[in-house]
Amino acid sequence: MSPDELSAGLARVCARAGLGVVSGEPQRLTGGAVMESWRFAAGSEAFVLRRAPSLAFMEGRPYGHAVEAALIEAARARGVTAPEVVAVLEEADDLGSGFVMRALPGTADPKVILGCDDPAGLLRQAARDLARIHRLRQADVPEGVPVMDYRAALADLKAQFIAAGGDRPIIALGLKWLEDNVGVISHPQPLPQAGGEQVVLNHGDYRMGNLLVEGSSLTGVLDWELAHFGDPHEDLAFGCMAVWRFARYDRPALGLGSLADYFAAYEAESGTKVDPARFRFWTIYRTVWWALGCLKMAAQWRSGADRMLERVVISRRTSEQELDLLLLLEEDAPEAERARPAHEWPSTFPTAGEATQGEIALAVAEWLETIKHRLDGHDRFQWAVARNALGMIAREDTSFAMLAENDGLAEDILAGRKGLSTPKLLAELRGLALMKLAVDIPKYPALDHARKKWTGEN
Repeated sequence: MSPDELSAGLARVCARAGLGVVSGEPQRLTGGAVMESWRFAAGSEAFVLRRAPSLAFMEGRPYGHAVEAALIEAARARGVTAPEVVAVLEEADDLGSGFVMRALPGTADPKVILGCDDPAGLLRQAARDLARIHRLRQADVPEGVPVMDYRAALADLKAQFIAAGGDRPIIALGLKWLEDNVGVISHPQPLPQAGGEQVVLNHGDYRMGNLLVEGSSLTGVLDWELAHFGDPHEDLAFGCMAVWRFARYDRPALGLGSLADYFAAYEAESGTKVDPARFRFWTIYRTVWWALGCLKMAAQWRSGADRMLERVVISRRTSEQELDLLLLLEEDAPEAERARPAHEWPSTFPTAGEATQGEIALAVAEWLETIKHRLDGHDRFQWAVARNALGMIAREDTSFAMLAENDGLAEDILAGRKGLSTPKLLAELRGLALMKLAVDIPKYPALDHARKKWTGEN
């Protein structure tokens, strides 16, 4: 969609909603793995348009943006720090699917937020808001918000895995563990504050990156498109995954503090006790879920549904989740297998003749560095994504490429013929995860931790 088309559509929405005359050009906000966000001015106020990049992105979703908007308003009415929705897009607006919110102060940039002056206080605020979200029941929100069927959801993950090639042994190991341990959460216990009801509203994407913060104060909970009813431990676990702690791998709760402090603040607000076994199940489940979500990004790009460069780069972040999965799952391996160091895979090296593809990629990356100062906003963000993509190509050119795919081994793991007790398998998968991540995302904070733990290297 061209800038002129976007501005014209926003003018139609604002006129219909009585928001005033649109001024200036909308600015694309960074972030958002699926939806687009655009900040713009109308009258004397600032607003944010949230929309799907194409209508194809809305296919197969349990509910659309109208339901999401009503859900946000219901949460805000119950004291959740959520933005005010002022208009839902209509077909005549010619902007696709989405809604407009009143802009809130603060930033969603994890690097800024995790460097705040009072991370412990911010952690308590986040726990409070999550507990308030979990107070919402089906009668409080519009129809269409699904109730999670745990076993059906697990079967869907397995189907996604097969559709994506079924050839990633580490993901297969995670799926098999989930199948073997689903009994931990398949019968949710009644929640005291819920009058005996078994499920609560889950935000579905409650993590750093979707929390808006000014200073050390929470100013908004964003991105409600994955909300559903289910076990509250799923929401608690998701934000504590290593990937969402960004540079603060040492702070397991949202990158802000300890799990003990997070749980204590949540329990004080919700009146319920956190179950460590259920928390671990959902941490592993969501790690598998996001690994498969990353893989799907490449398929979306190939299909033409969204040709953003970011899609193909995110697809390579699957290796982050594979490493995290092994760190989570190895607790269940026999001691003898945990004691084995990571297997060392062979490497190839660049030739002395004509430039390799990696050297060409590096040359283009170096040229990109010379134009960085000319870019700002979303263009600057896409510049960084392009640099990351070229770095992957350059590093993969000098690494042994049989890094991740092995459909035979994955099938054996899913069938239970091989697993964490299989001699040397954990060591081989550790080495595989280390090498693949060193190619894809060498600055991922968990990589140094895993390398030291599995090889003894600093």
